[in-house]
Amino acid sequence: MPRSLTRNCTQTPTFQGVTALFSGGNKSQEIVVARGKLLDLLRPDENGKIQTILSLDVFGAIRSLAHFRLTGAQKNYIVVGSDSGRIVILDYNKEKKVFDQIHQETFGKSGSRRIVPGQYLAIDPKGRAVMIAACEKQKLVYVLNRDTAARLTISSPLEAHKSHTITYSIAGVDCGFDNPIFAAIELDYSEADRDATGQAANEAQKVLTFYELDLGLSHVSRKWSEQVDNGANMLVTVPGGGDGPSGVLVCAENFVIYKNQGHPDVRAVNSRRADLPAERGVLIVSATMHKQKSMFFFLLQTEYGDVFKVTLDHDNGLVTELKIKYFDTIPVTSAMCVMKLGFLFAASEFGNHALYQFQAIGADPDVESSAATLTETDEGLQPVFFKPRGLKNLVRIDQVESLMPIIDMKFVNLFEEETPQIYTLCGRGPLPGVPSAVWTVKKNVNDEFDAFIVVSFANATLVLSIGETVEEVSDSGFLDTTPSLAVSLIGDDSLMQVHPSGIRHIREDGHVNEWRTPGKRTIVKVGYNRLQVVVALSGGEGRGGEIIYFEVDMTGQLMEVEKNEMSGDVACLDIAPIPEGR
Repeated sequence: MPRSLTRNCTQTPTFQGVTALFSGGNKSQEIVVARGKLLDLLRPDENGKIQTILSLDVFGAIRSLAHFRLTGAQKNYIVVGSDSGRIVILDYNKEKKVFDQIHQETFGKSGSRRIVPGQYLAIDPKGRAVMIAACEKQKLVYVLNRDTAARLTISSPLEAHKSHTITYSIAGVDCGFDNPIFAAIELDYSEADRDATGQAANEAQKVLTFYELDLGLSHVSRKWSEQVDNGANMLVTVPGGGDGPSGVLVCAENFVIYKNQGHPDVRAVNSRRADLPAERGVLIVSATMHKQKSMFFFLLQTEYGDVFKVTLDHDNGLVTELKIKYFDTIPVTSAMCVMKLGFLFAASEFGNHALYQFQAIGADPDVESSAATLTETDEGLQPVFFKPRGLKNLVRIDQVESLMPIIDMKFVNLFEEETPQIYTLCGRGPLPGVPSAVWTVKKNVNDEFDAFIVVSFANATLVLSIGETVEEVSDSGFLDTTPSLAVSLIGDDSLMQVHPSGIRHIREDGHVNEWRTPGKRTIVKVGYNRLQVVVALSGGEGRGGEIIYFEVDMTGQLMEVEKNEMSGDVACLDIAPIPEGR
């Protein structure tokens, strides 16, 4: 079953962003970003440095964010979906530097509930209506207009509910000034709910549904519905109304599909990293579009950080080809925003958020493509493979620091002040595997700071030096081809590494003494303090384990002192610290 069918559809991005002209009266663009309960207005200056114009605490969880502009207007409004059970429309007041609340309409209970709208937002590209949807069942459409005083008005909610239906994504369809249409990826689980065998759940099929808003009758109806790939997880609006062929891009696992009512599907396979296992699917996690008078293109990013440029060959509303080209690789984002000034704002899912400048738009003929070069085999369409490279089309010019994700936090008074400090462990890095243990060690007992971070893996040990930067080193004296059971300062100026095959004693002058386990026995448990080490060896062949005790002598050597056979294997082992003065 595709991962996008089983993924948690209630998961909210930790960072969302939209870019548009919010202040009006000038040609600069701003970025509105949602960070949990904060709503920030950012603006790049002439040097490409991001300036925070306004930050607002909404005292709630922002679940979705969008913007729209009424026809003929000079600025955009912000639509916020949250856990308040309300749809809120904000207008940025540049004179007062505040967000003015234009409308706040209640439609349901507060809280992030699966059947209360707020998880998804979709805007009619002409700014005439907005759809706000829940993860399940409920969808509401509001008509947006102006009164005689040119003030924004909002209608009563129009229902587009469908029970026993999960929603994965919604988008506004650009159909010019015809009745507004909204697209949704849906899954009907009514049969699966009644089938205890699970067969109906396995056969459940996602559909792409078009909802039409009749502006004359103020009514929403299901206009069109068609089955779609079960790996579908995201919709992207395609320009229409004279600017393009209309319709939507359906981002699915391993595929991008162009769909529109009455139009045959046009499908292309995502390019794949050459070293990615064949059974591993690729999902699109964020998308943005750039449109000019004569052209438009999309940037889609996969869960591995690879960004692809997607273009459509079309004529008179008929799409003849969908092209996907490898563009660049940047940290995985929860939102991307292309600005008309030639910037790309990337809201990173993990780590700092970045502002990139376009150096090129991926028009080089040597860039990999996966549409015109597809090959057909018995297993279906085969993708083009590529190797990630350094940035070629983008250059990073600024960043917004972020602590995401915070994975641990401690309140400790390390500076011995009147109040304790808050310390956080955050970020995510490219470790070569899942670590089993981590140590920090000093080189000398009198050192103020630790010198190394030592990370043990299932079949290796990684040693990182601590200085102005943290870097991997290979000349530390530690054995890096084996996992480590213990790492510590031993004596006053030596380091010790205990691994399954022995004990490695690294002297201050770099000389290494090695004690090896007898026969084919291995070390399974270890206890130690600054002057003593005790290890437990494995048993086997009808014999129990063995305990061996070591001490640091007056010359600083780690010497074997005593050993003792055990009647069984040792399950755990420890030794107390040496009291001061002993």
